[in-house]
Amino acid sequence: MNGTSATRKAALWVGVVFLLGAALGGMLGYVFAHRVIAAPPQMTEAEKRAQKVQRLTQELNLDPDQQKQLDAIITSVQAQYKAIHQSTDPQINEARLKGREQIRAILTPEQKPKFEEFLKRLDEERKRNAQQ
Repeated sequence: MNGTSATRKAALWVGVVFLLGAALGGMLGYVFAHRVIAAPPQMTEAEKRAQKVQRLTQELNLDPDQQKQLDAIITSVQAQYKAIHQSTDPQINEARLKGREQIRAILTPEQKPKFEEFLKRLDEERKRNAQQ
């Protein structure tokens, strides 16, 4: 009986240490993933374009007419990028949804809620990045 008690006690300690490690790891992972320390301020599309024009103006010594032309070119290219994204986004979303379903199919019932929470965070991050 004394040997069984020691075994139970040891198993309990292993379980406690494991749970504490998992909790600490989860907390540290959350803090690391959500930290916003020294995050650069988000620039609008116009601000990014102006920054590119300014940088190229300095690097290439552009005159005012060239700056205007460069700004128009960058604006046009950005519009083309948006059009490409709009035409391919549905296909990308479809592939993303299929992949998620395949992942769900291999998960245990205990893993599925964690995966859904992961996807929620991922989708929120994607929305934030799309707004930039």
